[in-house]
Amino acid sequence: MERKELGEYSIKRVEDLIERALLKYPKALRAWTLIKADHRVLASWEMANYLATRKMKYNVHDDTHAKMVALNALRMLEFLEEANVKPDAVKDGYGDPDDARLIVLLAALLHDIGNQVDRDGHNMYSVVLSNEILEEILSKIYEDSFKRTIIKAFILHAIHTHMEETKSRTIEASVVKVADGTDMTKGRSRLPYDMGNVNIHTVSALSIERVEIVRGSEKPVEIRVYMTNSAGIFQVEEILYRKLESSVIFDYVDIIAITIPEEASVDKRLVRKIVTMGGKLEHLPK
Repeated sequence: MERKELGEYSIKRVEDLIERALLKYPKALRAWTLIKADHRVLASWEMANYLATRKMKYNVHDDTHAKMVALNALRMLEFLEEANVKPDAVKDGYGDPDDARLIVLLAALLHDIGNQVDRDGHNMYSVVLSNEILEEILSKIYEDSFKRTIIKAFILHAIHTHMEETKSRTIEASVVKVADGTDMTKGRSRLPYDMGNVNIHTVSALSIERVEIVRGSEKPVEIRVYMTNSAGIFQVEEILYRKLESSVIFDYVDIIAITIPEEASVDKRLVRKIVTMGGKLEHLPK
C-alpha cells in the first residue's frame, strides 16, 4: 500500500534527505540505521496503515508518512536552532544537539504505530508499543541506563502529545507534532477517497498540492501550503494550525496557505455530484 504521490519527493528521496540531515550526528544516524531495519517497526507501520486505511478508510498512516514527518521535524529543528531556539534536552542540560535529533527522529517514526490497535487513543497505544522497541534501540547507543531512560522519556512525551488535543511541553515534541500536521498532501487521502470515503478530511487533503518547510522571513520557520481548491483550508485550520496552537513553538512558526494557480478565477473541481441513493449519500465521480 505504498503512497505514490509525495509532492516533489519520492520515498527514496525522503530517506536520503533524512540521512543527509543526520550526517553530523552519529547517535541519531545510528538510531536511523537501526530503526529502519527493525522488523517489528516495519510490521507496525504496515498494520497501523492497514487498520487506519483499509478498515477505517482514513488517511494513509504508513512508513512514508512517518518518514515525511521525521524529515519535516528535523528541518524545523534545524531552522529553530539557527535562530538560537534550543531544544529542551540541550537547554536544560540533558543532552546535546545529536541527542535532540535522535529524540525527534525516533518520536516521529514511531508516533502513529498505535493505529494498529485502534485509531481512538492511538497516541497512548503508540507509547506502549514503542517502549520495548526504544529500549532495545537506545541500549545500543547509550550504555548508561540513566541517560537512556531520560532520552526515552523525551521521546515518549513527543509520541504521546502529537495529537492537537494534548499540549506538547518541549521543543522536540512540538516539532514532531507540527510536522505531523504538515504531511497532508493529496497522496495521503487518494486511497481512502478511491475506496468511497468522501468527506471533508479526504476532499480537503486532495486539495493540498504540496507543503514546503523553509526558513522564515519574520519567524524562524515558515510553512507554505499550496492548494488547488480552497477546501484545503480545512486541513490548514483544523489540523495544522491546531497542532501549532498546542505546541511551544507557536511564536516561531508562520503558516502561509495559497491557492494555485493564483491567477485562476475558480477552484479545481474535486467532487462533481453527491446524491441520496439506497438510503445514504453517494459520490458520483462522473
